[in-house]
Amino acid sequence: MIRVGVVGTGYMGENHVRIYSEMEDVRLIGISDPNSSRVKELAARYETLPFSDHKKMLGKTNLDAISIAAPTTLHCPIVLDALEAGVDVLVEKPIADSVENATAMIESAEEMDRHLMVGHIERFNPAVLKLKEVVDSGVLGKIVSVSTRRVGPYNPRIRDVGVILDIGVHDIDIISFIYGMKINQVYAIAGSDIHSFEDHATIHLRLNHSYSGLVETNWLTPHKIRKLTAVGVKGVAYLDYLDQSVEFHDNGWVQTARIEKAEPLQKELSHFICCSRDGTCPSPSGEEGKHALEVALAAIQSYREEKMIEI
Repeated sequence: MIRVGVVGTGYMGENHVRIYSEMEDVRLIGISDPNSSRVKELAARYETLPFSDHKKMLGKTNLDAISIAAPTTLHCPIVLDALEAGVDVLVEKPIADSVENATAMIESAEEMDRHLMVGHIERFNPAVLKLKEVVDSGVLGKIVSVSTRRVGPYNPRIRDVGVILDIGVHDIDIISFIYGMKINQVYAIAGSDIHSFEDHATIHLRLNHSYSGLVETNWLTPHKIRKLTAVGVKGVAYLDYLDQSVEFHDNGWVQTARIEKAEPLQKELSHFICCSRDGTCPSPSGEEGKHALEVALAAIQSYREEKMIEI
């Protein structure tokens, strides 16, 4: 029985609480949030202990693993507290608000011999996993371009970061994942019209100096779109994150992949719990999360300074 806790009971944190409460061989020991009325209400609903301070939860419970779904600026201190308490950590994306803080978290996990996983949920989308399988099989030939479109209306709950760190970082990570290589150059055009941070961005990526990626993201489109196109020398794939569908086109055929649909977060948390139980290394790792953060921050620097940034 893995004893687990959750820090942060906002929209994403509540989903962590819900899924953990439904898992076999997992016991939801406690949840923490400074909003005492909110955390008490959720604790009563899911039959667990409420805490207004994560340190008290760590001190008064014997946790094996913890999910951290607090605001990005708070990730580093909470993660360090959990690691020092000897707990395996899943922290929501982006891993941190700075590369320096991400590095401190990774080094602490290594020092404490604990797992540090980053919640890039699209890694567990069945459509993404199918596309990765097909790309790695060589069916599309050499992949030369991966482009994504992640747009939709603004959610007022997002106040501490802009669109690049909030949702653009998903596709930055997925492009790196699909290619199986790191991004080494970034050029971005972005702006702020309805938010204090950037609310629309087009991000150009280069990998290994000969492969391209393109991320289009905004909080201005009145309806949600989550799509990806991967172009290979033998064909093209069209992926819809929301429908969890993938189509493959070549000169003679259009094929639709058979995909067993599932809730990506449930798959993500199951992977985390299995790693905590078995001692296997989780993915996305702290280093993978740090790379996605580096690229996202470089994109912000690029649009502000109007120049290409080397990673």
